[in-house]
Amino acid sequence: MVIINDTTLRDGEQTAGVAFTRKEKVKLAIMLFQAGVTDLEIGIPAMGTEECLTIAAIRKALPKAILMAWCRAKNDEIALAAELKLDWVDISIPTSQQMITHKLKCEPATILKKLEESIYYAVSLGLKVCIGCEDASRAELDFLIAIGQLGERAGAQRLRYADTLGLLEPFTTYEKIKILSTGQPLAIEIHCHDDLGLATANTLAAIKAGAAYANTTVIGLGERAGNAPLEEVVIALHQCYQQQTGIRLNSFPALCLAVSKAAGQPVPRQKSLVGARVFTHESGIHIDGLIKDIRNYQGLDPGLLGRTHTLVLGKHSGMAAVKAVFARFGIVLDQVQTGKILSAVQEFAINRKRSPSGKELLKISSRILGAIS
Repeated sequence: MVIINDTTLRDGEQTAGVAFTRKEKVKLAIMLFQAGVTDLEIGIPAMGTEECLTIAAIRKALPKAILMAWCRAKNDEIALAAELKLDWVDISIPTSQQMITHKLKCEPATILKKLEESIYYAVSLGLKVCIGCEDASRAELDFLIAIGQLGERAGAQRLRYADTLGLLEPFTTYEKIKILSTGQPLAIEIHCHDDLGLATANTLAAIKAGAAYANTTVIGLGERAGNAPLEEVVIALHQCYQQQTGIRLNSFPALCLAVSKAAGQPVPRQKSLVGARVFTHESGIHIDGLIKDIRNYQGLDPGLLGRTHTLVLGKHSGMAAVKAVFARFGIVLDQVQTGKILSAVQEFAINRKRSPSGKELLKISSRILGAIS
């Protein structure tokens, strides 16, 4: 079973313009844990006193959760993680030649030496270690394998493969993770960004290739285009591979709403799975098919998320849809009445660029039925 290590409270908060309060971070951490997300990356101790106090508050609120902090290969940052009584530390190092040369301006051997020392130090403090391979998707696989082998000798348990710039596609992801999973001994954690809209697909490919852990964020928060959305990864695993994560699917609507509110980031109406309109039907052909047998146009049962199908009327509606919607109001229409109401609804939708509300539908029907009688 793949383990979700959600990083909404660390990488998610790195979304431009997003800043959670301590109260919000504690609330969201509790909601995640109650939803079944037991592994959480919750912050960066090096950010300062306020961040450390927030991390401590989450630790106090969730004594049974598995909590991780993000640190550089610096002993003072690692020591803070230990003082905060965290379980894991992600020791992040650049791994691509681009970043080694142009960001750190050093040699690979220097990075390996510093990493080894940091792992030994973290383990000595009782922390479990994940090696965060920044920009891994542009790194040489041989170098990543060497990092994994060094990590095992020093006491690390996990290697985070980060597609930091969101450059991967699923086929390459699968090939690279397959090689890495057999070429080095550490458990692999996949961390994907969504710059090409492929973060979820890349995460699934990595899991299929052997990754045991996956980083996610609620509603895909994160740097630039964000990270692989928690809800997409979990439900795709359930739907496509019948693979369970221990996370309650019906918790997603409330969880996504809470994160959206705290982040000040509205969820698009057509956002997969949790958008307001993703189980809404207007097309006459689709509604007719749903009425006859819901399986005709239901690939994913909205009930899994605690949601239901919604029928609306608009430009693309048909006679069956009009009859079905008005039947829910307790109004039985004949063919003539249905046709006239359909024409009025289509005119409304074209002129106003939206579907009429229930109240507006009743107003339309009252006018038309009154005129007919």
